[in-house]
Parts: sequence; structure tokens; C-alpha cells
Amino acid sequence: MENQEYEIISIHVGRPRTYEFDGKQVETAIVKEPVSGPVYLSRTNFEGDGQADLIHHGGEDKAVCVYPADHYMYWESVLKRKLPEAAFGENVTVKGLTEKEVCIGDIFKLGEALVQVSQPRQPCFKLAKRLNQKDMVLKVRDTGYSGFYFRVLEEGIVAPDSRLQLVSRDAHEATVSYANHLMYHDMGNHPAIRKILEVEALSESWRSSFLKQLSA
Repeated sequence: MENQEYEIISIHVGRPRTYEFDGKQVETAIVKEPVSGPVYLSRTNFEGDGQADLIHHGGEDKAVCVYPADHYMYWESVLKRKLPEAAFGENVTVKGLTEKEVCIGDIFKLGEALVQVSQPRQPCFKLAKRLNQKDMVLKVRDTGYSGFYFRVLEEGIVAPDSRLQLVSRDAHEATVSYANHLMYHDMGNHPAIRKILEVEALSESWRSSFLKQLSA
């Protein structure tokens, strides 16, 4: 698996702005625009990117939001319309790397930067607002088509035509899809939860949520 490369379809950034969804004002950075040239990736985000809600979004464990281009055809058939680029608010749209293939702790080269998978993406109500689909969060959880986050191990320049190259696979091989399944559909599986807690690269927020499941 090492050195396998994946195509980056596009890279997007966006600052928090106020939008009107269903007649209500919502501040969000979920609406992002493609970058036209090289952009610097720091420990916390791409240059020009930001988050409105720093309690639930952003931080070093969630520096880069990634979404598989492979899911767009499915969502367009379900939602019965063409979706815009970065419809899921992702920074990186990647081809051929889905939640079933990628593991928590996998390390990739992204342009000059070195990144590591930290957790699945947890969609919030703003995704439902943006896509005008009230049950969108539930649909994402049911399908497992969540996308995932990178933390940045080494900062660097990333170009829109950069490739995403797998450097090393985490020894535990706990896929993002498996983590989603434990979080939302198999909450009582304490042995499996204890096992995934052994993955050192798991983000602090997901680690905390799994620990709460164990104590419930």
C-alpha cells in the first residue's frame, strides 16, 4: 500500500461569512472556493481558510477536511440535483480514497506537507442547511460517507495539482468506516471500542466520545 498515490480533484478554502439559510442568518465557512495556485498548509489550516465555530470545528486534529469525489454521484442521485464543488465544505476533494480504504493514523504526503488521518468528519446542521436537506446529518451517518480529517505533521506548500501519496499505514488498520460504525451503530461493543482507543493517532474529541460510551 505504501507509495500509492491518489488524485486531488481540487483544493478549497473559505473564511467565515454570514449566509441566509431558510430565512435564518448563519455564520459558517462551509462555503469554500477553489484555489488557483499553490497555498501554504500550516498546523491548523490552509492559508485563507477558517472556521466560524472553533469549539466544534478546526484545531490541529481537524486542520484539513477531506471528502471523496467518489460519493458525489451517489448524493446527486439521492438529492436529485447537481452539487457544486466542495459541496460538503471540504478543503480537499480526493478521488479513489474512501472511508473504507483509509485508516486512522495513516500518513500521507500532500505536496510539501506531511499529514495524518485523525478522525472521521462529523457533519453538523450547517451541512443540512447548505444542501437544503433537513435529514442530511442522519443520511451521512447511515451511509458512512462522512469524509475525514487530517492533522498536519509537517507544514508546507500544496498545489492544486499535487498528488496525495500514502507514506505509511497505521498498524491497527482501523478504517474511518469502522470508526463511524462504532460511533453511531455499535455503541455497546466495548471490546471493539477499547481496541480502537489503542490507536494513538485517534483525535482527542473522538477518544473522549468513545470513553464516554465505555462509561455509559
